[in-house]
Amino acid sequence: MLNDISGPQSLVLEEVPTPQPGPGDVRVKLTVAALNHLDIWTSLGMPKPQLPHVAGADGAGVIDAIGEGVTSLLPGQEVVINPSVGCGTCAFCLRGDTPLCTTYQIVGEHRWGTLAEYVVVPARNVLPRPDQLAWEEAGAYGLATGTAYRMLRRARLGVGDVLLVVGVGGGVSGAGLALGKAMGASVFVTSTNTDKIRRAIQLGATGGFNSANLFAKELKAEIGRGADVALENVGPATWEQSVRSLDPGGRLVTCGSTSGTKVEITVPHLFFKQLEIMGSTMFDYDEFATVTNLVGSGRVPIVIDRVFDFGELPTALARLEAGQQLGKIVLRF
Repeated sequence: MLNDISGPQSLVLEEVPTPQPGPGDVRVKLTVAALNHLDIWTSLGMPKPQLPHVAGADGAGVIDAIGEGVTSLLPGQEVVINPSVGCGTCAFCLRGDTPLCTTYQIVGEHRWGTLAEYVVVPARNVLPRPDQLAWEEAGAYGLATGTAYRMLRRARLGVGDVLLVVGVGGGVSGAGLALGKAMGASVFVTSTNTDKIRRAIQLGATGGFNSANLFAKELKAEIGRGADVALENVGPATWEQSVRSLDPGGRLVTCGSTSGTKVEITVPHLFFKQLEIMGSTMFDYDEFATVTNLVGSGRVPIVIDRVFDFGELPTALARLEAGQQLGKIVLRF
């Protein structure tokens, strides 16, 4: 529970009333939840949630109550949580742009989330847990893999393309590596941590470079060309090199800015090379269903960094905040 926004240490264990499902909702008794950097940003008030607040976007568990009007789901069903909540009826939702919904919400940011024993979400925001997935995997892929999939779809990643994933230690970047491989791309990664680069290569990356170096030049020296797509969520610390890494006609897609919010663009470089820079955030319902199928089929593996008991949340958050993880940090209830 968050009672203030002074950072991850603000998350404290408290008893709260069990939430009740409203019309069209289901209540899920969580078996596992997973952490994202969103939980750290929320604890810092970026953006500020209405307090008190329960953080947590990812999770999986068992439906234990349904609201009025829910006919397609029953108590006892094992489900995964889709944290991207749209109204389903506005023009943006109808065209598949759920994140632009006029009443858009993210579980754990705009509404109470999964770092609790129970969570209530609209019935449309759960899908059956794929039989092949362990609970830890089912509860971990939602936000990061959905976000990475929308990014790569918007960037039109194709078979045979070269994909550069910047900052591979994070959840979205790790998912970008797995999705890029599944989509037929050759994937290169960057990180300031050599162990993370080595682990990424074990997971299927073709090669990797130190983010602190001139990795655009190193990529081109290694393969004789630039990347077709660069997946960025670091911001100013890597931005210039990410743009320079692109081949003519290349696309940079970003969903975050962990190192700061402002970057510079050399405009002639942009138009002479006919580059594209695009933003992307979260995902729509069809994209989440596609990702669930990809993960459930085994085509996109979910890398688990560590599994903690729920009472070890402070230790788990400290590991995430320090950037020690490679893969998802999971909490087990």
